[in-house]
Amino acid sequence: MINIAVAGYGYWGPNLVRNIQDSKDARVVSCCDASGERLAQVTSKYPSIEVTTNYDDLLNDPAVDAIVISTPVATHYDFARRAMEHGKHVLLEKPATTSVSEAEKLVDLAEKKKLTFMVDHTFIYTGAVRKMKELVEQGELGELYYIDSVRINLGLFQRDVNVLWDLAPHDIAILEHLVKERPSSVCANGACHVGNGHENVAYLTVYYPSGLIAHFHNNWLSPVKIRSMLVGGSKKTIHYDDMEVSEKVKVYDRGVDITTPEGVRDVRVSYRLGDMWAPRLDQTEALNRMIGEFTGCVQTGRSSLTDGVSGLNVVKILEASEMSIKHRGKEIKI
Repeated sequence: MINIAVAGYGYWGPNLVRNIQDSKDARVVSCCDASGERLAQVTSKYPSIEVTTNYDDLLNDPAVDAIVISTPVATHYDFARRAMEHGKHVLLEKPATTSVSEAEKLVDLAEKKKLTFMVDHTFIYTGAVRKMKELVEQGELGELYYIDSVRINLGLFQRDVNVLWDLAPHDIAILEHLVKERPSSVCANGACHVGNGHENVAYLTVYYPSGLIAHFHNNWLSPVKIRSMLVGGSKKTIHYDDMEVSEKVKVYDRGVDITTPEGVRDVRVSYRLGDMWAPRLDQTEALNRMIGEFTGCVQTGRSSLTDGVSGLNVVKILEASEMSIKHRGKEIKI
């Protein structure tokens, strides 16, 4: 049984605690938060969990094997570094850190200490994304041409990061998971309309050496909530709509076929209008599977699907996108 401490019981903390408590291999032994009101909620629901407002109490408790950190991103590096220095395995909320240099230091420290360092990119563990990964690896889509993602809604405005740092990590992590090729550069544009200095509308494009292009649209001002992604290939295209209840993933055998007949200079484009089908998806809760991945990695020492390196790769794109926005869409090499 792995003893886990949870730092942060705000928006995401209660979901983490619930899934850890439901795990057969782990339990929450303590919880830390700056708010006494939130800690009272923990005590009311889980009387066996010790609570504290002092993060050092988690670090200094020899019974704690691992710490799950669900606090504002500005605190991630310091909290994770100190946890590792005290020999604790770390599961870190997304995005991993506020900079590439911080993420690199955590990856190096975890390797040096031989500790599990994992980032909570929850969508990687959904039945939908797992099925998408399976289809891509089986070659169902053929050569990947483009990924087009829209993740927009009304709020929640963050005080410390822009909309890309808040919403894009989900879909960049999916990109990182589906595509083995490393990106070469990014371009990004955005605008702030509320006077807090952080962009609330942003557009990010990621370029790959092969010609694959990925585009992300994030918005805190949209009156409608959209969670949509297209993954287009030379053979087929996936439409992933996370707002759908039963058919989140649809596969379309529709596209174009390009031919250049012998003796003809111009290419011929023919349109393929084939079938659409919706594969059956695993309904296991993503957080439940993610906690299982974390405990399994702690027990065996293996790397996870969303290890520190994958978290670092997401931060590389985010940091480059922020630099591009500051230079009005300038292409930034990665």
